[in-house]
Amino acid sequence: MENKLVKIGLLGIGKMGQNHLRNLDMLKNVEVSFIYDANVELLQRTAKEFGIYALKGDSELEDALKASDGVIIVTPTFTHFDYIQKVSSHIKNIFVEKPLTDTLDTTEIIVNAAKTKNLNIQVGFIERYNPAICALQELLKNSKRIFNIDLTRTNKMSNRITDVDVVMDLMIHDIDLSLLFNGAAEKIEAHGVVINGMIEYARANITHANGAFSTITASRVTEKRIRQISVTCEDMYVDCNLLSKEVLVNKQTIEQHLHNISISSRSESIEVRPQEALLLELLDFANMCRSGKSSPKAPNENDGKNAMLVANKIQNLIAPPPRGN
Repeated sequence: MENKLVKIGLLGIGKMGQNHLRNLDMLKNVEVSFIYDANVELLQRTAKEFGIYALKGDSELEDALKASDGVIIVTPTFTHFDYIQKVSSHIKNIFVEKPLTDTLDTTEIIVNAAKTKNLNIQVGFIERYNPAICALQELLKNSKRIFNIDLTRTNKMSNRITDVDVVMDLMIHDIDLSLLFNGAAEKIEAHGVVINGMIEYARANITHANGAFSTITASRVTEKRIRQISVTCEDMYVDCNLLSKEVLVNKQTIEQHLHNISISSRSESIEVRPQEALLLELLDFANMCRSGKSSPKAPNENDGKNAMLVANKIQNLIAPPPRGN
């Protein structure tokens, strides 16, 4: 079964789509069956570079899907819903970059369609495959109790992302991680900054059903790229840098000398194995296409919906929709 050739189509070959293409090219027994993009010049150039068939238009999509085992959707967020609906009539295994769709209503439609059509949907929450997150997960399994998780993610404002705000662009990753670590959200508070009609800075406080807290900050107006997680536990404090892949654990140590007690802090660096997160993510998808079974680690459409429920609440708290909508 592991040697079975898997054919995967790719919709969208922008910056992220190019990353997918390069990593797919490195996977054994995986063939990119076709690529498609609205940018015809980029499509033809990429098809020639990688030696891959380029669809001439949507009219060829149905036949191309029938000849494939899976499809990856890396198109602009506002097109996700239409493309998922279009491809789900012809193919079972679908990978969609985060977020699943651009609205809660359309996300719920896709979740219901996945049940009725028996679809295997994987959502591109790539941070779950970040080796630093994997190390942090293992570490927290041995913790007595998590009190609070602080998650910070910032970028300079980009001209590349224009169809979604900072909540859907950046914060959605950390919303997913907060739910992964602490479970369902029970109460949400949020505030932020709106620039030119778009939320560009957001801070949210989440109280989880298990009693833990998450504080999430996302910014596209900060002149520094940050990907940081800090975890306060009953028995330790953990700093996790997702960019440098560093995990640092601080624990209190108690030394007793006769009747004197000395309390000090001991720091320990956790070894993080270098791994390419996108490659691991796509490997799980390829294996799902091959076996029909998703990896327990792979986020599915329900994870996409849970993150969207929280994201939608945060958006409405920061920038309430006009009355009547």
